[in-house]
Amino acid sequence: MSQITSSRKLDHIRVCLERAVECENHSFDDLSFVHKALPELDWSEIDCSTSFLGRKVSAPIMISAMTGGHTETKEINANLALAAQEIGIAVAVGSQRAALEDPTLEDTFSVVRDCAPGVPIVGNIGAVQLSRHGPEILDRVAEMIEADAVAIHLNYLQECIQPEGEVEACGVLEAIRSAADSSHPLIVKETGAGICYEEASALVKAGIGIIDVAGCGGTSWSAVEAFRAEERGDLESQEIGELFRCWGMPTPASLVECLASGAEAISSGGVRSGLDVARSVALGASVAGVALPLLAAATRGHESVASQLRSYIRALRITMLLTGSASISQLQGAPLLILGRTREILEQRGFNTRRFSVRRELSR
Repeated sequence: MSQITSSRKLDHIRVCLERAVECENHSFDDLSFVHKALPELDWSEIDCSTSFLGRKVSAPIMISAMTGGHTETKEINANLALAAQEIGIAVAVGSQRAALEDPTLEDTFSVVRDCAPGVPIVGNIGAVQLSRHGPEILDRVAEMIEADAVAIHLNYLQECIQPEGEVEACGVLEAIRSAADSSHPLIVKETGAGICYEEASALVKAGIGIIDVAGCGGTSWSAVEAFRAEERGDLESQEIGELFRCWGMPTPASLVECLASGAEAISSGGVRSGLDVARSVALGASVAGVALPLLAAATRGHESVASQLRSYIRALRITMLLTGSASISQLQGAPLLILGRTREILEQRGFNTRRFSVRRELSR
């Protein structure tokens, strides 16, 4: 099984680098800040630092889970980690399942802590593996990379499409509940289809405090699996993968719903600029995760990744100036208009979108 898991990691990277794997809808464009023509704020006063998982970070940005588990992915993870350390932001690793199956692959993940000793690092294991092996697996995952937290990922859409898919979904919530008192903070994350209010509330009741919404709008793992199916001549799986390419709840809508459950939320899924980071923060996210835009850069070197991250931070700072927000807590209260399909979804779901359109006095 370890060779199959490891080989699949390379397939995913290759497809993501070579094919158009994103959902066509960029729902962050439905979010518009109210411009402040008189910000009464100097550029030098802007402080976009914040805290995440008990550590100070330079900006509310996280390099989201991408890879690991194959010898050829070690350099990619090293470059991502070196950039995270240089910029001073959090970084997450891809599913560590392959290294649990084959310990010789552990260094493709542990290289992240070696290269980024001073930033928050998030481990990663699938909900199916947690359900199958029990909460003890979390200690192995965390120890492998000296993680500050462990993410339990939900990827049933992808599992339904891929030939190696594991779709045992019964008992997962109970498995999460049994792991909630782990010595390591836990994050439950989707992988491109979002999490709604009802599911978020169930997770909060199960003891989960942080949810990574990973909504629809970024990389579509259904599309990734459709391209893999095309390459092996599996026409039926290819068509099914394309059919579900944009399945799920858009990231901004999912973010609002998860926050309403009382959870701390990470915004990921289609975050494509520092403006999207700012939009996420204004909705209430603690940090915003970025993955696919950094993958190609990571194949070129850590400076390429760092350069792209600096561009994100510059756009974030510009947004803060133009909304009169000297700090992240002030940006969280900046007026934000929710328009278009995102507004329609939230209003259909019973959420009042107008409360975001006026400045909210928040402290953090």
